[in-house]
Parts: sequence; C-alpha cells; structure tokens
Amino acid sequence: MKKILLLSVLFCSYYAQAQNALNLVDWMNQHKGMLSARINQYNKEQYNLLTNQQKFAIGLGKQTQQFQQSTWEINTTASMVADKSDAIEVVVHFKCITGKLAAASVSVDMDWDNWSEKNYVLMPAAVYNGNRYEWRRLRYSPKLYEVQDIGIDKPIILTDVPKLNGNGAFSRIQERSGSMSVPSIGFIADDSKKGMWLLTEQGNQWGDYGMDIAETRDRKKAVVSITSPIVREQFVYKICDAHYPSWDIPKDMQAGDEATIKFRLYGFDAPQNQSIFDKYATIRKDYSGTKLHADVLPYAACMNLLEKKYNEKNFVPAFGYYAIGFRENFLQDWQIGWTGGMITTYPLLFSGSEATKQRVIQNFDWLFPNGIAPSGFYWDAGRNGNEWLGGDIRKPHTKNWHLVRKSGDAVWYILKQFMLMDKMHLPVKESWKSGNKRVLDAFVHLWNTNHQLGQFVNSLTGEIMVGGSSSGGIVPAGLALASQYYQQPQYLSTAEAIADYYYQNFILKGISCGGPGDAVQNFDSESALGLLESYVTLYEITGNKKWLPIAEAAAKQLSTWVVSYNYHFSDTSAYGKANVKTNGSVYANTQNKHTAPGLCTASGVGLLKLYRYTGNQFYLELLQDIAHNITQYIGHPQKPLGTTPVGYVSERVNMSDWEGVESIGYVLPLSTWAETSLMLTTIEVPGIYVETDKATVTAFDNVKATLVKATKKSLTIEITNPTPVEATVTILAESATKQQQVLGENALYGAQSIHLLPGEHKQLEIKR
Repeated sequence: MKKILLLSVLFCSYYAQAQNALNLVDWMNQHKGMLSARINQYNKEQYNLLTNQQKFAIGLGKQTQQFQQSTWEINTTASMVADKSDAIEVVVHFKCITGKLAAASVSVDMDWDNWSEKNYVLMPAAVYNGNRYEWRRLRYSPKLYEVQDIGIDKPIILTDVPKLNGNGAFSRIQERSGSMSVPSIGFIADDSKKGMWLLTEQGNQWGDYGMDIAETRDRKKAVVSITSPIVREQFVYKICDAHYPSWDIPKDMQAGDEATIKFRLYGFDAPQNQSIFDKYATIRKDYSGTKLHADVLPYAACMNLLEKKYNEKNFVPAFGYYAIGFRENFLQDWQIGWTGGMITTYPLLFSGSEATKQRVIQNFDWLFPNGIAPSGFYWDAGRNGNEWLGGDIRKPHTKNWHLVRKSGDAVWYILKQFMLMDKMHLPVKESWKSGNKRVLDAFVHLWNTNHQLGQFVNSLTGEIMVGGSSSGGIVPAGLALASQYYQQPQYLSTAEAIADYYYQNFILKGISCGGPGDAVQNFDSESALGLLESYVTLYEITGNKKWLPIAEAAAKQLSTWVVSYNYHFSDTSAYGKANVKTNGSVYANTQNKHTAPGLCTASGVGLLKLYRYTGNQFYLELLQDIAHNITQYIGHPQKPLGTTPVGYVSERVNMSDWEGVESIGYVLPLSTWAETSLMLTTIEVPGIYVETDKATVTAFDNVKATLVKATKKSLTIEITNPTPVEATVTILAESATKQQQVLGENALYGAQSIHLLPGEHKQLEIKR
C-alpha cells in the first residue's frame, strides 16, 4: 500500500511538472517566443570578449548539458501566476556537476520572432522607446555642440547611453539589474499590439543580474536575456559613455557551483503606448517583498535641521539671498530653479522662524527686478551676488542658454509663495508681482511665436536655441495658477494649449525629456513630474475632467522612475551599513544613472491630489514610498550616514556602477538640491493622512499610525514615534466629499499637528 501511495505521489508530481512545462511551452508559443538556456565563456584580457557559448532549448524538469570541460544540470520549472491574468513564473536552476569552466556565466534567453524596430521597448529608468534616437558622444556636462544639432526644429538627441539603433547599426543594450527602478524589460509588438513584460529580482548568490536585449541585423528577431553573474561583453556604461571597456568579472566555475534565475513573464493587450505603463503599474512590486519603509527621522526634525543649515551656510548676508550651495562655483551660488533658488525659499517661508521669513523677503527684494534677463525670462544663474549669468559659462557657445524649466519652476513656486504671504498677511510687493508677471508674459510670447517652448532659449533675445523636449512641463501649472492670481484668462488658454502639445508629442509617445540642464535630451523623471503637476493643476483650475486621465497617464509614466524594491547593498558600503531602503528613491535620467532622495525638485504632492480626485490607491502608495523614505539620506546627529555632514542630503543613491565599479552604495558628502526636496515634502505632504469615511490611515511621516477605534461620530488613532528625536506631525483628515474639492496650494498651512517625544505613544480622536 505504501509503495502504491508513493508511486501515486511521484506520478502526481511528474504530472504537475509536465503540465507546468506544457503550460510554459504553450504559453511561449502563444506569445511567439522561445525559451532557452545558455552557458558562456569569456576572454577577460579582451574585456570580456565572448569566446564560447552553448545555447539549448529548455526542456521538462532536469536535463544535462556538456560544455567545454564541464557538465551541467539544468532544472526548469514553470507555473501560472495566481491572481495575474496571462502571467507565468519560470525558475531555471543551473548546477555544475563535474569539471571546471573558467571566466564563465549562465543565461536565460527569450527569443522573440516577428520583431520590428517599430516596437516600443521600455526598461524602467533606463530605456524609453528603445532609446532609439539620434545620439552624440559628449563629455559631461553635455551641451549640443555641432551647428547642425542646434535650432528650433531638431530631433530629440541623446548622449551616448545604452540604446537600440536604427539604420542597420549594431543594436544591443546591456544593462545591470540595479540600473533600473525595477529589474525588468517590457515591449509592445507594433504589428499585433500585444505587449510583454519580463520582471525579475536584483540577482542571486552570484550578485546582480545582467539584463540585455539584442536585435538581429534585419530587426526581425530580438533576444531578451538574464545573465548571472553580470558580464557585459566588451563595454559597460560610464557617465556619457556606453563604450567604456568592460570591468565585469566572470566567474570561475567548478563542480558544486549552482545558481537560480527566477523571473515572470506577463502578456497583455497594448493598443497604445500607454498600455505598457498601465500594465507596469500593476506588476512593479511583484518581487518587492515586505518592510519597504524605514522609520528613521520625522519630518519636523529634518526641517529644523535644514533651516538651521541654510541660515548658517547658504544665506549670503551681504546681498540677502539663499545660495544653492556654498558658492564654490557658479552652479553652487545661484540658480533660479531646477536645483533650488526660488524653490528653496518656499519651505523656508512656510515653516521658518520670523528671522528666516525676513531673509526670504530679502531674497525677493534682491531678485526683483534685477534677476530678470532682457528676454523677459529669469536669469539662468548668478554669482557673487551681483553678476547675472545667462547659461553655462563653461561652454562659451551656451553662455546665454537659459533652461526654460528653470523659469517654469520659478513662476510656479513664486506664485505659491505669493499666495502663502497672503495667508500670512505679509505684503506682496508690486515689484515682485510685476516682475513675475513679466516672465509669465514671456512664456505666452514664446508659445504664440513658436507653438512650442523648446528646451533652451537665449537669455538676451528669447529666441529658442534648442527646440523640442518637454523641459517646460511645469509651465502650464504656473500659467494656470497665474490665471487665477493675476486674473488673466490668456494665461489659462495658453496653459491648456501647451498642455495639449505636450500630451500629443510626449505623453502619447511614452517619453518625456529635457528637464535637467546637464543631460541634453535624455529621458528623465523631472520633466515627467512637471507634466503630472501641470495636468493636476489644470484640473483644479478648470474643473475639466479631460485633464484627469492625462494626469493619470503622466503619473504612471512617472512611476517607472521610482524604485519599488529595496536594493541589497554590500555590507561594507555606507548604505549597506546604514541599512538604507531604496524603495521610493527616484532615478534622475537615462544618462545620470543614480536614484536620489525624492523628486527633483518637488514634494510630489500632485500624486496626493490625483488620488483624492480619482480614488486610485496606486497614486497614494507611490507618494508614500517617495515621501516616507526620503528622511534616510540626511546627516543627523542621532542618525549619522557615512561621511555625510550634519544637515546635508546627498543626491546619490547608486544602485549601478555608472560612476565606477566601486561607486555602488557610497555616499556623496555634498550639499545638494535633495535638501530642498526634503523641505518641500515636510510642508506639502501631510505627516498622517486620514480618510474619515473609509476609516483608513496613511503615514507619510516616519511615525506609526494605527486605527484603534471607529464609531459613527469619530475615529481614534494611535500614533507612535519610533525615532530617536521629537516629532511634530501634521494631520490632514478628509471625508469623501472633501476629497472631491480642490486641495490647491498651501493646504497644510495652519494644519492640525501632534507632538511626540522619542518612543512616545498618543491617541488622537478625529471627527468623522
């Protein structure tokens, strides 16, 4: 009887394996793909030139493969993913059972037939539309140089980043798993309008994965690969250079060595480019695990420390302005937007002391009217308090190139401050109002003249020097808000026209670029954020629901830049020692391949607004990831972080080796724009968000908040401060009816708050 039972169990196990394998083969055939395994050998002296490989179809269960002087056992299993439509999980286990193999790796290949170079390819935070655009090999900090590349009607031009190429050129992308916000590759087949996502983990016991996509010469086939350990053949990416000699180290294999590659494949309908982002939003955390948030420091403690630091080290008393940094060069002296300037003064005005508020007013007096260039836009930068600069003086031909995004940031944040001053009963001087209005008028003129805003304009003439891009993504938000503040209907009509242009030329195409001033037109998170804020603001100002689905599309595209898992750093690295959780950090752009604490340079409050108006939990969770973990990166006496000085926030969270093989997990001990992002978070994102009708509580701040009692009339919430310093936590409580009303600007000014000592618990009653 026992033998019969054992045989029955073995048969059932074999049958289940057979069914899984059959499902895998059928599933791959249905999606016009084929799954293979591969064993590779390299010549390390030739920068990992591939010298030998053996590729073979993956079969049922275990199979044995001979390669060179080694024998391998490969065991493949597959299963349909529960609660996911059209998704399958595959596990491939490699084991060297005899012999040795020097300088080697193993791979899993997915071969896709019926390929086309028209296919949209997405590797989150690394590759958009295959990065299949014109490119130039330019040193950092790159600016377009050749005469034929400069002008209003030029195509998008990237620097030398990993890319797929057109015109029959060599077309292959080799990436590191950590260089993406989620280790994944997605594509849309142009002919069938079917999409595919490959999602995997950071790596295995052999370290990070290599993740590749390669096209054949005729572009009719493509291979997507996962390789362990990571070995990029011949070249790796180092800032602005995708042709840097490979420094990866293959593994010398011997009997007993084994590793597993696990991944999921998701099929989906893709009638438009947005479909790939919509699907991504539903799967991005499938391998994320738990404990994604870190309770490190409360918002109030960070804001107090940063205010102190800015008054002691950034304020220039001789002229009365807050410098970006410590004035060691012109980029660290004054910039109107992008990395600080009139963005930084906003949180200092909002929650600073009376002395700080007076310094902010001095900053306004210093800026107006001298800070406006002859073009009508703000001067791009400045130094020594009285020298205004039009652009990048390091490159003479760009010395008057003004990044339009900078003036866009300025008008947006200055308007917020005007409105805040009204709430504070502080006088808004006419010279400030008229000065900011002059810049708004320059944007209207720029649009009416060119029907685009371009990326760089001439600070003296207003002429577009470099066209295209969505650099001015935040401009519609500024114009829309200004239409109310100045009672100027033309600002609103212009804002809507610009927003429509960006929708047609960028959102629908699944791209956004030109936000940073140091990455040419590489795709980036900053312009994507600007578009989100603009579409949400247009909905708030107009009440027109057409802007909500566009805002949702922008938010899901933005989500591809936000890390959704916790990267495992080396235990010897600064971030490894500090147990930093990378979930919620934000990739900058496809050129500068680091994540950063928060959004450049904003709080992301538009995501909270979008959640209120749509009820889609995705936007609330996305903001929570960004806003909650941002406090990990500040140097604080109670929470030191490597060599980070007290009050500094490093912009570098390196999960990839784009700055060098030793750069993963290191701390850049500099004062950066990320300080402003953290300050903005403390004033625009509530510490605790309570939805009274739903009886739900979301903690954005680094506290624990739990619903302990609910009656028809009230909710009782227990709040705990698990950090080593005192916390003052703002509370925003809303009913479903209130959520449909415009949140607007400065919503947390005068908001309810609760104070807690380190480790203290308190209960708070909130009326329903």
